[in-house]
Amino acid sequence: MSTASSATSPTVSWRELSFLPVNADEIPSPALIVRWEAVEENLRRMIERVGSPARLRPHLKTHKLPQIIARLAELGVTKAKTATIAEAEMAATAGARDVLLAFPAIGPTVPRLVELVRAFPAVQFSALVDDPAALDALGAAFQRAGLELPVFVDLDVGMHRTGIAPDDAAAALYARLERTPGLRPAGLHAYDGHLSQSDLAERTAACDAGFATVVALRDRLRAAGLPVPVIVAGGTPTFPIHARRSDVECSPGTCVLWDAGYARKVPDLDFVPAAILLTRVISRPGPNRLCLDLGHKAVASEMPHPRAIFPALPDAKPVVHSEEHLVLETPHAADFPVGTVLGAIPWHICPTVALQSFVHVSHANRVDAVWPVVARTRRLSA
Repeated sequence: MSTASSATSPTVSWRELSFLPVNADEIPSPALIVRWEAVEENLRRMIERVGSPARLRPHLKTHKLPQIIARLAELGVTKAKTATIAEAEMAATAGARDVLLAFPAIGPTVPRLVELVRAFPAVQFSALVDDPAALDALGAAFQRAGLELPVFVDLDVGMHRTGIAPDDAAAALYARLERTPGLRPAGLHAYDGHLSQSDLAERTAACDAGFATVVALRDRLRAAGLPVPVIVAGGTPTFPIHARRSDVECSPGTCVLWDAGYARKVPDLDFVPAAILLTRVISRPGPNRLCLDLGHKAVASEMPHPRAIFPALPDAKPVVHSEEHLVLETPHAADFPVGTVLGAIPWHICPTVALQSFVHVSHANRVDAVWPVVARTRRLSA
């Protein structure tokens, strides 16, 4: 299979290079194509890496699709990690039976979480806390509702985003959680998404060092007589490292669809591109330039270029990017007339999916379905 970093000559078939389906000419552009056989292969490799479906709690923020949740459930992966209430509701509807809202439950999110727990009594929901006041508010809401919510204390192991340092304050927060009516301790959550070193030994050392602080806190809590049922840890770059720890649930997400960014940054992970952007040449504004309909509204643009990799144009340089347009500079522009269909591998797939109202799905190299990106919204039920 070709890869995002392929330097193959543009004289080779662009369909082969771009992983595009045989009926690509029929698909309006820009569009995101999900290659179902590649998704299946990535799920298989993800499960193989951890050794057991029960040890996986995949993050669904990358794909936001109930069909993937349902397929994971068929494979025995019934736990899920989410960033929004809409994602949590979608997961429960699609077959997940243990759903973690891995985002601070603050403000109106709290009563919505109560509603969700009531609506799906067969599903175990849980949440995170890193703040005493937020913990108290969450507990009060669930106590009033006559419900009990499992809660993880969220630890900051280097992201410096959310979470509390695994020190005395974290120990005090966990003890407070154990005493709070309406809540019960579920364990510890430690996301190390800042670790994506290309060198596996370097990444492993950094991951192990961060996790050592989590283990120290867990042991301290248990010594104090507090229950710490489980630790949820890691993202895509580190989940194979955490998989060596028998008492950790692993929560990768991006590897389900994969993207060019991780393919370049963490080459030891052997996942395959399952989401391909379809775009067309809409103009040739100069002898060495191609204008594509792949603007900010179709591909994640929060990072520097390259924001997409074009296997058929490995030497292309982005020179203009705006809401609807992407201009590439390439000495091979004459080989791509207006109307040519191209495929691109997104650099960052997660926000790219969030830009799409629906995805085109291919089976056996032919698009034969269109699926709405259900959890793109912030709220599903009224």
